[in-house]
Amino acid sequence: MADIAFVGLGVMGAPMARHLAEAGHRVTVYNRSTSKADEWVARHGNRSAPTPAAAAKDAAFVMVCVGNDDDVREVILGDDGALGAMSAGSVLVDHTTASAGVAREVAAAAASCGVGFVDAPVSGGQAGAENGRLTVMCGADDVATFESAREVIGAYAQKCERLGPAGSGQLTKMVNQICIAGVLQGLSEAVNFAARAGLDVDAVIDVIGKGAAQSWQMDNRATTMARGEFEFGFAVEWMRKDLAICLGEARRIGAAMPLTALVDQLYQRVEAAGGRRWDTSSLVRLLQQP
Repeated sequence: MADIAFVGLGVMGAPMARHLAEAGHRVTVYNRSTSKADEWVARHGNRSAPTPAAAAKDAAFVMVCVGNDDDVREVILGDDGALGAMSAGSVLVDHTTASAGVAREVAAAAASCGVGFVDAPVSGGQAGAENGRLTVMCGADDVATFESAREVIGAYAQKCERLGPAGSGQLTKMVNQICIAGVLQGLSEAVNFAARAGLDVDAVIDVIGKGAAQSWQMDNRATTMARGEFEFGFAVEWMRKDLAICLGEARRIGAAMPLTALVDQLYQRVEAAGGRRWDTSSLVRLLQQP
């Protein structure tokens, strides 16, 4: 069992850290809001630390799951950041969905300290984190570093693969979010069409979900979309953050993404309608209105 620091105890990080503790690892947690860290320790044991650096001291692995590029830089590279306290030979794993650029920046800084680095964004949502069934998309310059991290990540992942050097995990997560955005808009239009045509939406979904139209979003969101229920995980504001990263990278590499850009604009309308914290299936709300 390993000494592990976990930085960031949000809706994803808290259950991921729990799985590490339940697997028998010695876990030290840090969260910007200390009350969340105190609550986590009260429920799961182990200990908390006042700064990322204090959490990372003596840890063989440091796992990070925060909000965006600026947060990553603060908790890893800042004055009290984790990297400055890590020992040569230890491994830093960033589960944040962030830019490929910041992943490469952190990888270079880690390498200069003799620390291994894996960018490892996740897919599967809060339910996947709670159930230990996440898919983890990794980038790492060193294969041996990835393999050592994969053993630890296995506590909360159903699949964990290296897709290439540092930054490749973040690029793969962008591909994931592009796919989800397009599928959700198509599903929104289909659900709305079925309802307006007078069909039994649940029955329609049950039938077409056994054929080529099937998707995870259809299986898990179509019926709640038809009922106007949007309290099932990944929030619109988080998706817009991810799509901004996707669109920025697309501009950099010259990739056309007209549908993704359109869906981002539609999510902006959802936010304007008060749906900032609704889940991403709330795209259908724009079509359900008179």
